[in-house]
Amino acid sequence: MGGLGWNASRIQARVEELLELVGLDAGQHSRRFPAALSGGQRQRVGVARALAADPPVMLMDEPFGAIDPLVRGRLQTEFKQILQRVKKTVIIVTHDLDEAIKMGDRIAIMREGKLCQYAPPAEVLSSPADAFVASFVGSDATLKLLAITPVKQAMEPALSTHHPHQLEASATLKDALALMLSRRTDSLTVIENSAPVGVLTREQLFAHVQSDTAHVINERNV
Repeated sequence: MGGLGWNASRIQARVEELLELVGLDAGQHSRRFPAALSGGQRQRVGVARALAADPPVMLMDEPFGAIDPLVRGRLQTEFKQILQRVKKTVIIVTHDLDEAIKMGDRIAIMREGKLCQYAPPAEVLSSPADAFVASFVGSDATLKLLAITPVKQAMEPALSTHHPHQLEASATLKDALALMLSRRTDSLTVIENSAPVGVLTREQLFAHVQSDTAHVINERNV
């Protein structure tokens, strides 16, 4: 940041701001060397460095590839939350479709330097552009679609409910299905701020996925 002509006090303030943004205590970590950091902490510092000069666009090449799977999922979620706060355009290069689906607003699938499909994750999963994209997506496309669809999109709004099993409104339909199977129930109460806001049944869940898939396919046939 010194190359930007910033003075020492402005640099220090920016360092502290960015460390706090990526969830690291500035007082504890601002003067530590990389060897003293864990892999996840180094990844967070890497994100902070990329954001340091406040670039309008960021390019990240396999940013979570070398991280333990459990840590990777948490960092992906945290990084997405950071981007929602700082409002950046980020291009992430990855060979992990699940990561692309989780992180991206739109996905570009490339093959031998050519663009096969560029679309929102739901459309890539619901309506692959060709056989290559379909094979890349795999046979579990419906499960992947469940994992990116918020419960709120399929639930029936209700201010009171008698269903004992509860699920946060921020959860996905995949979370809802997993809870239904584990609790052996066909319906859930959707809550927000500890208050019921809706009801989700298994029939609603599957009907939503089927209608969403049909809608995308019909759009492509117009």
